[in-house]
Amino acid sequence: MKSTITTRFLLFFLAFNYLLTGNAQDTFSIVAVDQETGEIGSAGASCVDGAASIGGVIIISGIIPGRGAINGQATICIPHTNLDYAIGQMNTGKSPQEILDLLYANDQCQFGSNETRQYGIVDFDPDGNPRSAGFTGLDAFDWKGHIVGDNYAIQGNILLDDTILAQMEANFNSTSGSLAEKLMAALQGANVPGADSRCLNRGTSSTSAFLRVFKPDDDVNNPFLEINVAEMPFGEEPIDSVQTLFDEWFVTSTNEVSIGKLVKIFPNPALDHFTISLNEKIGTEPLDLTVYTITGKEMVNQRLTETNTRIDLDTKMQNLLIVKITNQNGEIEYTGKIIIQ
Repeated sequence: MKSTITTRFLLFFLAFNYLLTGNAQDTFSIVAVDQETGEIGSAGASCVDGAASIGGVIIISGIIPGRGAINGQATICIPHTNLDYAIGQMNTGKSPQEILDLLYANDQCQFGSNETRQYGIVDFDPDGNPRSAGFTGLDAFDWKGHIVGDNYAIQGNILLDDTILAQMEANFNSTSGSLAEKLMAALQGANVPGADSRCLNRGTSSTSAFLRVFKPDDDVNNPFLEINVAEMPFGEEPIDSVQTLFDEWFVTSTNEVSIGKLVKIFPNPALDHFTISLNEKIGTEPLDLTVYTITGKEMVNQRLTETNTRIDLDTKMQNLLIVKITNQNGEIEYTGKIIIQ
């Protein structure tokens, strides 16, 4: 109990400090659904010093797999009380516009007001059709605004100008492929110095960025894809880092299909462990697993004798690891990559 109270006090202090320094404004983001696959996703970025201490700008994102997504930004409380309230309303079946109306009438945050908030909401109606809505408070910091499409909502504040959201929308709509690819393209649409105007003198769009996608049957704590760059050093672009991690994830997921799913690695991205699953068609002889960093440093060397083997990871490992599986003759049976959150 004492630890919980201490943690809440720390979060309260951080939130209050961010408000005083003008850093409580989270910046550009998108929420979207894919009607064909039922996938729901979110992506965004912000220029906030110390973002890593609160887990990164990903704190603006709330998603209910198979139902919908909400991004709550501009002035927020930590914990994100308005977002929690909105997710609760979505769980009851409220539409995006109904949720916005309830948020305005029942603001849950003691900092700022309902006119300093900004929201983007998407969901599926009872017939599986996408719905969307957006809100930008009159007192959110300029430049501010939002764009709503049939299956997406894009919003931002403290932006360089209105072209940031326009380019995010153009990239989203012009990109073919999966929802994840379209969200990544939308995020790249804001990859310009000063997209969040506070980062203009750093030559970056932001300091913290994220991208996440849930399939309809995903557990809320285990998304199909989640990349969270909590904070980058001064002058380094977080959207570039998200892109690098996304590319590696995409190659890994594509490679898994191309080898006929003889070897599966999950979850990927991973946190503190992953599981190697071997299809019986790969053979009956023991196999050797090696995991090493992209610089060639060996981290794991283990014999695989079971169909499923859990591999525990040192959480201080790098963001990307290489996986190699060889047979008893030293021949490579599989190579792949693991993204570490």
